[in-house]
Amino acid sequence: MSTMTLGSMMLASFVAVVVVIAVTAAIGIRIGRHNVVDVSWGVGFVVIAAVSAVGGAGDLWRRLLMLVLVGIWGLRLAWHMAVRSRGKGEDPRYEQMLGKASGSRTLYAIRKIYVTQGISLWFVSLPIQVSAVSTGGFNLLVLLGVVLWLVGVTFEAVADRQMAEFKSDPGSYGHIMDQGLWAWTRHPNYFGDACVWWGIFLVAASVWPGVLTFLSPVAMTYFLVFATGARLLERHMAHRPGYREYQERTSYFIPRPPR
Repeated sequence: MSTMTLGSMMLASFVAVVVVIAVTAAIGIRIGRHNVVDVSWGVGFVVIAAVSAVGGAGDLWRRLLMLVLVGIWGLRLAWHMAVRSRGKGEDPRYEQMLGKASGSRTLYAIRKIYVTQGISLWFVSLPIQVSAVSTGGFNLLVLLGVVLWLVGVTFEAVADRQMAEFKSDPGSYGHIMDQGLWAWTRHPNYFGDACVWWGIFLVAASVWPGVLTFLSPVAMTYFLVFATGARLLERHMAHRPGYREYQERTSYFIPRPPR
């Protein structure tokens, strides 16, 4: 039986993050394409959930629930990102970021992309780590968390599928995707991501001290809305014909009927 405390769980998760980021950086530098971090983002959370499930001293059902929730979300996201980037060059967002490097682009990438992602990965995963050493019965917060997670992962998966179908249609070239969930929010995949992590937080917050990890979903939402997610994509899309009109009639993040 595991006796891993919260401190040792946090340390084990940190070591897992270091390994994931080191492998990702080695691959990215080797192939000269740093958007591999988009694939390892989901994988990293799954690794932490697996470490927590095996090493945690909390309720077995809670550890397994977290592993299932994070595993489904993380592996689906990793597969989607791998398929989307296959056969393509560097993501324009990273090209723009690396263009600011005053010295070695590799060292700049390690600092700005890989180290930043590692810190974010560990911090956002705190609800998983804390939940793994917590005990308590199944209650309303757990149920609400699972429901919110289900809404989020469904929203994200459907949005990704709709965009993939749109891009596969030759007639869509030069047009802006504004159908389905994309008519209700300009970033339905990011909105789904946020719901997933607020749901995971609710599961962790159902017992003490999980509620103290509330800054983790706040951080994830900040990344999705203001940092590396929606805002960067909006800057990249700003020059596209018709995007300004799309912005005027479609909600930025929270879904609502189009104007």
